[in-house]
Parts: sequence; C-alpha cells; structure tokens
Amino acid sequence: MLCFYNMSRRDSQSAVFKALADDRRREILDLLKDGPKTTGELCAHFARVDRCTVMQHLGVLEAADLVIAKRSGRQRWNYLNVAPMQEIYDRWISQYARPSVELLTRLKRDVESGG
Repeated sequence: MLCFYNMSRRDSQSAVFKALADDRRREILDLLKDGPKTTGELCAHFARVDRCTVMQHLGVLEAADLVIAKRSGRQRWNYLNVAPMQEIYDRWISQYARPSVELLTRLKRDVESGG
C-alpha cells in the first residue's frame, strides 16, 4: 500500500509542475491569490483568449488540485488551494534553499560585525 501512496503523490506533484509550467495558469493563480473569482471574471481578464481556452487552463489547475471550483447558482467560483504548492516547497525547494539562506545569514553577520 505504501508504494501506491508514493506513486499517487508523485503523480500529483507532476500535475502541479505541469500546471505551473504555463504562464497563463500562473496568472490565473495570481488572480485567485486576492480571493475567489467567478469563471466569467477570469475569462474577462483574458480578453484575447476564448472562454474554452480559459476553461481548459482551469481544468489543468483543478486536476493538479491548485484550484477548487464550487457552483453557486449559475456561477462557478474558483478558489486557490495552496496546499499542493506547499508540498512542492517542502519537498523540493526548502531543502535546496536552506544552505543559501544560511550562507547569506553568515555573510550578513560577518559584514555587520566588520569581520
């Protein structure tokens, strides 16, 4: 069972990386940072892109669990879900950034102490 969990986790992280690879999808996530938006609001933001294309981008973001869509009457509200990005940060970014942060902290301390 553990192997299935790891494979599933690996697949979900791959979906997040795939979703983040496109600049329009990253822009959608940036728009949702300020709060949920309707699909119509997101489509209006991308005036040069047809609704179908925006919906395809939202579909990729939903498949990666980065966007959660909820219907309210005729409107579809899109919410940002940061949990998958936190998992990516914890697994991939933080461990590589830590040595650089420690080096910068030592450098700052040395400069401030005149050493």
